[in-house]
Amino acid sequence: MNKKMSILGVPMDLGQMRRGVDMGPSAIRYADVTKRMEKLFYEVEDLGDITIKRNNGMIDDTHPLRNLQAIIEVNTILSDLVDKVIKKGNFPLVLGGDHSIAIGTIAGIAKHYDNLGVIWYDAHGDLNTKETSPSGNIHGMPLAVSLGLGHPHLTNIGSYSPKIKPENVVIIGARDLDQGEKALIREKNIKIYTMHEIDRLGMTKVIEETVMYLKERTDGIHLSLDLDSLDPHDAPGVGTPVLGGISYRESHLAMEMFAESGLITSAEFVEVNPILDERNKTAEVAVALMGSLFGEKLI
Repeated sequence: MNKKMSILGVPMDLGQMRRGVDMGPSAIRYADVTKRMEKLFYEVEDLGDITIKRNNGMIDDTHPLRNLQAIIEVNTILSDLVDKVIKKGNFPLVLGGDHSIAIGTIAGIAKHYDNLGVIWYDAHGDLNTKETSPSGNIHGMPLAVSLGLGHPHLTNIGSYSPKIKPENVVIIGARDLDQGEKALIREKNIKIYTMHEIDRLGMTKVIEETVMYLKERTDGIHLSLDLDSLDPHDAPGVGTPVLGGISYRESHLAMEMFAESGLITSAEFVEVNPILDERNKTAEVAVALMGSLFGEKLI
């Protein structure tokens, strides 16, 4: 991987209703993410946090999407910053914030690749649109938006759409999908490893297949990791916990195998909510997984 890294925090909780996830970047920094990366001989530049204006959380009468305009503004800024990081030759590591920030992250990254691959490591598909979303929460929509599906002001951030192709996406760890998401996965033939496949195949096989699948068809791979992909026992500080998730050790194995592949070109870690956490446990898990992703080894 690129040994020059830029860290960017996006302390936004506007994509959902539960407060606290806006403190995620601070919690991850408190867990010594920069020091961990520097020990792995990365040259780290911390760009700080994007300023987020507070919002009342209401749904506009003209559409069912909560905080739409504010989320557009933040993701437009994020897209521009990530674009600059890549132009400078640095690896972008984005800290969330809720998962709606992936809209801006991917918008800033995908313009630099002809076929960007995306690994969506998450308990949820995040493939809803305003027609299928039960809540109007945009943190359940970023993967759909990146595929060009959804409100045009979201899909056209960065002035192009779509950002990625469905055949270049792999979802890992899903165990809570809405009906509309299931239909879209089948329609677009999106590759997915639910907890059923992880249990049956084992994480080693899942990651081997994921790496081989994306290596053959992409020229860069973005990892979008939602901490609710892990079981709540291992990562309690998330807004939408789902029982029966990926274990801490399985996640380390996945990150270690991604590191060995040398294919990950950008990453984001999202949905750490310190208010719901136990002594910053989830942020520390996030930083530990980053350590494995960026080459940390026991021996």
